[in-house]
Amino acid sequence: MERKNRQWLLARRPAGMIAPEDFEWVEGPVPSPADGEVLVRNQWLSCDPAQRGWFAGDTYLPAVKIGEVVRSFAVGTVVESRNATFKAGQLVQGLFGWQDYACARPGTLSAPAPVLEGVPVQTAMSALGPTGITAYFGLLDVGRPKVGETVVISGAAGATGSAAGQIAKIQGCRVIGIAGGAEKCRALVEEYGFDGAVDYKTDKVGKRLRELCPNGIDIFFDNVGGEILDAALARLAMRGRVVLCGGIAHYNDAAPVPGPKNYLNLVVQRGRMEGFIVLDYFPRAAEAIAAISRWMKEGRFKDRVDVQEGLENAPATLARLFKGENRGKQLLRIADAP
Repeated sequence: MERKNRQWLLARRPAGMIAPEDFEWVEGPVPSPADGEVLVRNQWLSCDPAQRGWFAGDTYLPAVKIGEVVRSFAVGTVVESRNATFKAGQLVQGLFGWQDYACARPGTLSAPAPVLEGVPVQTAMSALGPTGITAYFGLLDVGRPKVGETVVISGAAGATGSAAGQIAKIQGCRVIGIAGGAEKCRALVEEYGFDGAVDYKTDKVGKRLRELCPNGIDIFFDNVGGEILDAALARLAMRGRVVLCGGIAHYNDAAPVPGPKNYLNLVVQRGRMEGFIVLDYFPRAAEAIAAISRWMKEGRFKDRVDVQEGLENAPATLARLFKGENRGKQLLRIADAP
């Protein structure tokens, strides 16, 4: 049977919440790798909030062009290699996109953490992949926690938020998570070991932060932005730090988001607000992977992965992130190992 390559292309730039009409399903021949390239059979796709920004315009990466394959981080198996560094049958990772097969150029792929003994692909794409690396360096390098400090995490039940909160606990901090819904807030305390949780759907966030953080917030690790960021800025402690990891609350807004109203509290409290991109830390990835691997073996770090099935479900699976439907790292399995 002749192989075919199923692909999702970006059909238009989303206006507001992503919709099925923003993407186009096409089928065509499997590409052949050029000299120095490898042909990868994708098996796992990562669904990440950053993809919404890649659809909208140029950011730290060029925007996905209309008619291009939707960009996403993926893990797959080399099925044909014209690159001496990689052999057929080897697992590799890269920005291979929403498609069955991808030709990868030198410098755009690498061997993933599954080469470590006993590490499943799902873990390599979550706790021991970009998610864990983001949480590790965002908290430790940008936030610089000290024992006994109060750390507040927004989007705390998500993949990065739950990882950052657990790392803060390991560093000896008191950790409060902000999440949506009683189930997620319960998981923060009972599963991940947070000291408290704020349900932004039912609680008055500012009031609950005052109750749970009577001495203020030393580090706010923000994955949400908007009103949640404003509420945290109002409770910032002296020399407090705000780590800007993302702003999922407004990725699908059709109009520009107003800036935070309480930013002058950074002046009053001599605070610092700093953003970061995980790509800058990839040269140091082994440091994060080694530490998180050790904590997992010690039972101090838990990883939750939410797996959906089928390439045809890629748009709906990505949308789960913005509807709050995912539980932990959102992955999409599109094929078994060839």
